[in-house]
Amino acid sequence: MITSLSLMTGEIHTSTDKTLPADVGPGRVAWFDITTTNLARSREFYGKLFDWKFTPVQGTDQAVEIVAGGTAIGTLRVAEGKISTFNGVIYVQVADIQASCKKAKELGGTVAPGFPFNLPNATGAIGLVVDPAGHPVGMYSRAPLAPAPAK
Repeated sequence: MITSLSLMTGEIHTSTDKTLPADVGPGRVAWFDITTTNLARSREFYGKLFDWKFTPVQGTDQAVEIVAGGTAIGTLRVAEGKISTFNGVIYVQVADIQASCKKAKELGGTVAPGFPFNLPNATGAIGLVVDPAGHPVGMYSRAPLAPAPAK
């Protein structure tokens, strides 16, 4: 499972010790966030629509992990501010998070401040980029970032 996170605040919450997420392969969706203004209503809607289950995210009542077929696949979280058409984020698996962030910049995108960073428990690293049209796209690497060189 990937650790749940709130991209708006940069907070990371772990519900239990996590194991390394399934390797879905580079270029495939590995995780997603759905943002809502009403968590209870969205849980009911998606639970009934897709038969999703939900588990609490430790340390907050503003987010739950989405579970399908016994596997955590994403996060349902309360929006901070107005919902826009871009308030959901998918995370596409990449082989090298730093190289992918660099490539996104070369292609006219921007890397969101504070990204990329390692997830807790050595479960990988994530990056968040905004494409040239303004759409956020997350990237997930199973490999954590290398430690920063000592100064």
